[in-house]
Amino acid sequence: MSTAPVAGRSLGAVGIATLVAAGLGYPLLIVAARVLSQADAEVFLTFWGLLFGAGSALAPIEQEVSRQAALADVAGRRTGFAAVQVAAVCAVGVLLLGLVVLLPPVSDRLFGAGGGAVAVVAAVGALGFAAQFGLRGLLVGHHRVKPYSGLVVTEALVRAVLLGGFAVAGLSGLVPLTAAVAAGSFAWLVFAVRGRDLLDPGTGREPWGVVARRMFVLVLGAGLTASVLTGYPAVVRLFKVPEDGDALSGLFLALTVARLPLLLLSPVQAMAVPAVVRLSADADGRRRLRVLLAKGAAGAVGVAAVGAALGALLGPWVVRLVFGAEYVVEPWAVAGLVWSSILLGAVMLLAAVLVARQRVTAVLLLWALVAVLSVLVLWLSPGDIVVRAVLGLVVAPTAGLALGGWLVLRERADNAADGTR
Repeated sequence: MSTAPVAGRSLGAVGIATLVAAGLGYPLLIVAARVLSQADAEVFLTFWGLLFGAGSALAPIEQEVSRQAALADVAGRRTGFAAVQVAAVCAVGVLLLGLVVLLPPVSDRLFGAGGGAVAVVAAVGALGFAAQFGLRGLLVGHHRVKPYSGLVVTEALVRAVLLGGFAVAGLSGLVPLTAAVAAGSFAWLVFAVRGRDLLDPGTGREPWGVVARRMFVLVLGAGLTASVLTGYPAVVRLFKVPEDGDALSGLFLALTVARLPLLLLSPVQAMAVPAVVRLSADADGRRRLRVLLAKGAAGAVGVAAVGAALGALLGPWVVRLVFGAEYVVEPWAVAGLVWSSILLGAVMLLAAVLVARQRVTAVLLLWALVAVLSVLVLWLSPGDIVVRAVLGLVVAPTAGLALGGWLVLRERADNAADGTR
């Protein structure tokens, strides 16, 4: 029997679970915006960005564990202790970074005076992600699609039920709502028994230093990406001064909505890597790939321009309608957010091409440019915090698209062929 239909059904099940989880997540933002003041909503969205930015940075745990689990599954054995080492090493890293966030100068900058409790919740939630991604990798690597999909949906469902319940019960302060969001990171406890039988802790041990170095590189790359995607609100808050007031609340809400389409790119990225490998197998395929990439980059700029115009026209009205009349965001700001999101999608696909060509250093260089440039613009540009935040979102992905296009298209045919061997 062919494995293609099975793989297709598995991808479909995981895709549906991901969409359902996303659908459950966005009502939480609406509820939070409605029950919190503008100042508290800004802090909540900063917490949201920090927590899910940490989740994005820790995603390589799932990828690495799933790789190990898939190899074990093909060999007809259980996954070895190295999978536990991957999650443990990253958990230690989370603990260390969590201690930094708990420092009063950092927590006050991110969450305002007295924001230590929210910082604790964020650190605990991020720690839960380390175990959750480890279990997810174990399940998907051993082709346990149903419990994997169930875990993805349960994570979002726990957040929705708790946050909605707290809001109805009148527990609508920052700490209860952020705790409800962080609780989703521990949905793995419900499914832990499913992964226990897939693990053989007595085999497959690796030197801890080797695991730590490998995961550092992977998490660093993912962290750079997360800093301009889900984690950007937390980055912006670090540069806010008291004179900026509550101006960021509406911008953060619009940014969160504008980032939604990027979630749908994950399966596209997954399919892009093998497609690039196949096209790079011969000279004609490499030529067609170069043409396709050049047209795609140019098309992304065109779509971004149209999207920015539509965002400027409709975006401010949509934000007020969905989240409340008190959340005001300027048309030019929404235009910049839409432009940024579309170009970031193009950069993500170019990064997938570089991954297919085994250009790991180039991928790190690409995301380092985008992340560092966004921070430099935030830090050095004139204007208020909203202007600088939007400018950073516009300039960094635009430069990233230019660099990514150059890295992908500059390679001669023979170099591209070598990268796929």
